[in-house]
Amino acid sequence: MTLLTDDVRAAVTAGHLAHLTTIDPDGSPQISLVWVGIEDDELVIGHLGSGRKIANLARDPRVALSIETDQTNPMGLQEYLVIRGTARITPGGAPELLQRLAGVYLGPGVKFPPMEEPPPGNVIRITPTRIGGVGPWSG
Repeated sequence: MTLLTDDVRAAVTAGHLAHLTTIDPDGSPQISLVWVGIEDDELVIGHLGSGRKIANLARDPRVALSIETDQTNPMGLQEYLVIRGTARITPGGAPELLQRLAGVYLGPGVKFPPMEEPPPGNVIRITPTRIGGVGPWSG
């Protein structure tokens, strides 16, 4: 059974930046703002380089992702989503994913990445293990 309910899918794909937390070698959190999409029952994030988050995930696949929404609950609190999960890195495919997500985050018809021959990069695929936050997904 997927944890990605219709409410969770709507929040993830609404075009709000996500905060991806990975674990640095010393155990401290490392946070990156990312675009995120959904493919099947996984969250997907494109990364062109080989930065800190890729190195962290290669060493320790545990992640947390938070996303604010533009909704408020009946108590007047801003809704937000927290997804914990396990990530895996798949080589290549980042430019294509980023181009698809650019339509959501930057607008229709925007070319991204804005370079002629972007590197293949990596796609981070996250399998959710727990969903929380404030919203219809929090039960």
